[in-house]
Amino acid sequence: MAKKSSIEKNNRRKKLAKKYSGRRSRLKAIVMDKSKPVEERFAATLKLAELPRNSATNRYRNRCEITGRPRAFYRKHKLSRIALRELGSKGLIPGLLKSSW
Repeated sequence: MAKKSSIEKNNRRKKLAKKYSGRRSRLKAIVMDKSKPVEERFAATLKLAELPRNSATNRYRNRCEITGRPRAFYRKHKLSRIALRELGSKGLIPGLLKSSW
């Protein structure tokens, strides 16, 4: 089980990223548009820098829904490999069979 503080910090980052996603995408579109004047693009860059750092989507980490483990994460199931194996062995994930040979 991961530390509660790291799980909560990640949840705060995810919430902040969702809150600022529209504003951030509009500013990034202005910055990337080469047809706009340089001054306008530079002003958009400065406004983008004023946004909270944790509002960027690449600042949060995919974590297991059950254990909070950050590594070996399966996006399809939102679980780590360990939790996936345990639930698969118990037959709680439809269509998943634990193979052994």
